[in-house]
Amino acid sequence: MLHIGCHLSSSGGFESMGQTALAIGADTFQFFTRNPRGARAKDIDPQDAARLQNLMHAHHFAPIIAHAPYTLNPASADVKVWDFALMTFADDLKRMEYLPGNLYNFHPGSHVGQGVDKGIELIIHTLNEILDPQQHTTVLLETMSGKGSEIGGKFDELKRILDGVKHNQLLGVCLDTCHINDAGYSLIKLDDTLTKFDKQVGLKLVRAVHINDSLNPLSAHKDRHACIGEGTIGTKTLAGVINHPALKHLPFCLETPNDLDGYAREIKLLRGLYKE
Repeated sequence: MLHIGCHLSSSGGFESMGQTALAIGADTFQFFTRNPRGARAKDIDPQDAARLQNLMHAHHFAPIIAHAPYTLNPASADVKVWDFALMTFADDLKRMEYLPGNLYNFHPGSHVGQGVDKGIELIIHTLNEILDPQQHTTVLLETMSGKGSEIGGKFDELKRILDGVKHNQLLGVCLDTCHINDAGYSLIKLDDTLTKFDKQVGLKLVRAVHINDSLNPLSAHKDRHACIGEGTIGTKTLAGVINHPALKHLPFCLETPNDLDGYAREIKLLRGLYKE
């Protein structure tokens, strides 16, 4: 069974997101933990969280994905920015305990001119400060496109982070198809790319996939998502992603430029291309 969903607004609460997901044919979804361009977060309603858990159990949902705000940069040399990342990360993981057993995805960060080595050092320091072996959430490093000073556009950068974290059993990876295409890893030659990932990082660490087309060609080092079939990757290649034996059991999440009706069409399209 294909487990697929999309990014949903959290404004209506947890149960509302679950109901919206069902209405568009999804059995997973992603949401921002707080204002994606700011810091504010709504108070958690434990009963609302419990209702979502009941809904997910009743409808056999795959794990859902909470996404960190874009303002979180644990690779920053700016002390205030790094402190914000540390506090926000810790608070988000505390809040995720209301939804145990799910996933928390974040962009590894940008070194902003200080160099990859220093940026990775700071990311590791952040994760070592906030990961708790008692937590019930798996934290995912997202593969990035490598634009500017982004860290995570190369598989070996993810490996260096994973190796440096004490409680790395709590970590995994979210593959983003637009990002890895733009970073220079071919999805047309998916077996080769996944073999490379397995050697450098480990396929067993992939816990979720952002399934997106890209407006840019291979190795563009940009980050412009496109709707399925409307970019340079194409529907046929993305069908190969959802059906690959190493990936097909994972939760897939659309981050395409769409409204709910558009997401419903893409979910239906991809379900039709999935081979049981």
